Amino acid sequence: MAELYIDAQWRDARSGATREIIDPFDARVVREVSEGDVVDARDAIAAARRAFDDSDWPHRPGAERGRVLSRLAELIEADAEHLAALETDDTGKTLRESRQDMADIAGVVRYYAGMADKDAGEVIAAPDARMRSIVIREPVGVCGQISPWNYPLLQASWKFAPALAAGNTIVVKPSELTPLTTVRIVELMSELDLPAGVVNLVLGAGPTVGAELATNHDVDLVSFTGGIATGREVMKAASGNVKKLALELGGKNPNLVFADADRELALDHALLAVFLHAGQVCSAGARLLVEASIHDEFVDELVARAGRIRLGDGRDERSQSGPLISAAHREKVAGYVAGALDEGAQLRCGGKRPDDPALAEGFFYEPTILTGCHAGMQVVRDEVFGPVLTVEAFDDEAHALSLANDTPTGLAAGVFTSDLGRAERCARALRFGTVWINDFHPYFPQAPWGGFKSSGIGRELGPAGYDEYTELKHIAHNTAPSPTGWFDEEVAP
Repeated sequence: MAELYIDAQWRDARSGATREIIDPFDARVVREVSEGDVVDARDAIAAARRAFDDSDWPHRPGAERGRVLSRLAELIEADAEHLAALETDDTGKTLRESRQDMADIAGVVRYYAGMADKDAGEVIAAPDARMRSIVIREPVGVCGQISPWNYPLLQASWKFAPALAAGNTIVVKPSELTPLTTVRIVELMSELDLPAGVVNLVLGAGPTVGAELATNHDVDLVSFTGGIATGREVMKAASGNVKKLALELGGKNPNLVFADADRELALDHALLAVFLHAGQVCSAGARLLVEASIHDEFVDELVARAGRIRLGDGRDERSQSGPLISAAHREKVAGYVAGALDEGAQLRCGGKRPDDPALAEGFFYEPTILTGCHAGMQVVRDEVFGPVLTVEAFDDEAHALSLANDTPTGLAAGVFTSDLGRAERCARALRFGTVWINDFHPYFPQAPWGGFKSSGIGRELGPAGYDEYTELKHIAHNTAPSPTGWFDEEVAP
């Protein structure tokens, strides 16, 4: 079937262009999909504009919008196994991860279904007793939503769920590499009680469809998750009509392990932090900081365990980690490792494609650990987005915090220690949007997600994620109006 959904109609791209979707495990073609362009994006934006301006969707009671989203959560749960299989085909991640993603997505949608009728506004104390002063939230309008390839549907849900709960209309653009689950979720949305044009889907490349969403003056907000370089381009493009922006741009996330930490706990989480989904996670703990007194022993054990991680087909229940998204991305990751070795880092494990012939056709890269690293190295400062862990030693708490904060980004960080006072001090001193203590990676729909510094603008999830999709309006009502006396014709000139 056609994969573009515009004004409640499924259709092919007007140009007839298509794109092959590749399975990262074996490079086979999974499916051929329509490839939209600027013309299709403009059609979708126009449909969303009409729906916002002319339909009842922005004006429906919040409870009604909540019921629509609750129904969507039910459909997601009923279709979860199908969605998980599509996600694994698309991204190469394990089915275990994909199934967890689907459960999380249903939870996010349910959370915002519950928020849809909770904001009744606020009464403000006015200095004049005659004045009734209230503040209300209204939907922003047409929202362009650009999601990434590593968590295509989960990240999309962080955008479309609050946007719809608040009464906006949306144009969704998934990554051109991983569109399949987004197509499926829009199929489920097409079964809901939504006016035509409230939900629109355009597949296509960032420089065409994504750029149109960022520049088009009929788009009131653009939400983008991806790399910093592209985020900067989105910011520039959005300046044309000064549209609202919500940007999540990843980061280089430090994981601090103190000598007094529970050793088994810290080892287990250090592996998960960086090697989950082959390191293709915006919050990956790819920068490990270990107290010098335990550095060598801790790294030796980490290397031994990393060598036992089972790479394989995500559809195989025994697999612990899958491939990278593409051959080009694997070459990029390999380039970072080569550069690190040139700068003096020591390769402790990995650093190459696996030797297993069963993995030869896929885009696999072995779990890699580099020691002797320092903050001046490119591999330490840049988001590699692959299964590459850099390790640095620190002397004490102050040194650890200085190293951790020496980064242009600030998305997430972890602290492993048995000292509760130290844990609290570090959590407050670390300049990151999320800090985990004796854990790594969990997030909650109820809590905000986003970063400091170059990691982005705004927040997703929680009440803050809902607020991004609203505008504040102040209404001042004079309940006993009287003439001002400012203009009086009887006054002599």
